[in-house]
Amino acid sequence: MTSVISGRVLVAGGYGAVGSAVSAALGEWLPGRVVPGGRNAERAREHGGVRVDVTDPGGFRRVLEELGDVAAVVLCVEPPDVGIARACLENGVHLVDVGATPKLVRAVSGLHGKASAAGATGVLSVGVAPGLTNLLARRAHEAVGGAERLDLTVLLGSGERHGGDAVRWTVEGLAEPATARARRAFLPGHGTRTAHPFPFSDQHTLPHTLGVPDVTTRLCLDSRPLTAALFALRRAARTPSARRLLTAAFQRVHLGGDSFAIRADARNADRTSSHALTGNGQSRVTGLVAAHVTRALMAGTLPPGVHHIEELPSLAGLLETLAAEEAVALHPGS
Repeated sequence: MTSVISGRVLVAGGYGAVGSAVSAALGEWLPGRVVPGGRNAERAREHGGVRVDVTDPGGFRRVLEELGDVAAVVLCVEPPDVGIARACLENGVHLVDVGATPKLVRAVSGLHGKASAAGATGVLSVGVAPGLTNLLARRAHEAVGGAERLDLTVLLGSGERHGGDAVRWTVEGLAEPATARARRAFLPGHGTRTAHPFPFSDQHTLPHTLGVPDVTTRLCLDSRPLTAALFALRRAARTPSARRLLTAAFQRVHLGGDSFAIRADARNADRTSSHALTGNGQSRVTGLVAAHVTRALMAGTLPPGVHHIEELPSLAGLLETLAAEEAVALHPGS
């Protein structure tokens, strides 16, 4: 593939669970142009990369200046605020962000004007959830001629060894008050499961990008006992000390497998449509989604400004691309 945009791609968190998949895929498509980065200088050097710290925007800017030819940054670890996104987009460096915290996603979205003025592109909602959930939601929404309601269901593999940031994010999400009820949904390969409301960012994004007034995302694990235990502890997770204990506990527990499933259900009056997708290795597939988005960005096919993945027509076929690569399996809508 010949890239329209020259320069290198800096992958922040490039040797972690998600970042290693990003770095490997981009390394094949853009040989010699991928720079893995992370806070551990020794590990970064082992992977041919550099030390970067997403908690230090000033230091991050200096790394960009020292490298000199970074055209795009892929954020595979979540920074504490919008500083890193601003350091990139305001200076014409493209950004692909796998972040999933609603408050931070909204803050980065607010940089749309500055990114456009600098000729930079930012892509948000990149991964499995948010990400592939957003793309499935758009299909279900369009199938009913404009949904009045969207219900998204996410099943994650509790046997997969997720990074510390992912575990902490999940425990933090438990502390958020539930605004909807649990719901039972059929998930291919897993049967009918009870999923619980969970604050994925897609349910906050889709009302704006698709104009759907009522969106709820729910979560369950492939292990039924762990799902029950996780949500039974929802009240306890509201205290910081309990969250620390729960984070440590869930980092040690690996019941279940690494399969995942997502489903989008749309309703408009008496019209309904459901679309589902299954796969293995959520971290790996998240990395592949980010890599494909970055590849499209470097090919010059994405417009300036900050966009969510479902807003970009050139990425509409990503589900089929991943299915053709056997990264996921699609289950046609009804």
